Amino acid sequence: MIGDFSVGKTSLVAKFVRQTFSDKYLTTVGVKIDTKLLKLPDGNQVKFILWDIAGSDSLTTTTASYLRGAAGFLLVVDGTRLPTWNSALNLRLAVEKQIGSKPFIILLNKADLQEQWEMNEQAIEEKTKQGWKLLTTSAKNGMNVEQAFLELALLMT
Repeated sequence: MIGDFSVGKTSLVAKFVRQTFSDKYLTTVGVKIDTKLLKLPDGNQVKFILWDIAGSDSLTTTTASYLRGAAGFLLVVDGTRLPTWNSALNLRLAVEKQIGSKPFIILLNKADLQEQWEMNEQAIEEKTKQGWKLLTTSAKNGMNVEQAFLELALLMT
């Protein structure tokens, strides 16, 4: 899980792993690791080892070290803050330089706040045409959270 500060990475992990959500914001320091088994449509299971990396708009040496060995990643954007979209695009390039091309999905998070949405539909459409996978999610109401992890698992297997 990578993305800018306060985009909802920790909340998405909490919803996926524990089916919980909190409105209280606690910044992640360093990295928090969780695990969860996910059953795939073919009956097989995938064990996710989720690294919830502290938010940043750039890739630090420390953050880069957390990415080694990753089979894929979720790149989280706050749909109510357009600058997090640009940060995410820069982070994706930096990650690719560090670990090579890996499966990823961009999560446009905070869909429960649609009235505050700042996303540029044209930019989203452009990335979709380039073959990028994007999902609109909400850690608060659970929209597409399980689906995001399922789709990432399918891309990685």
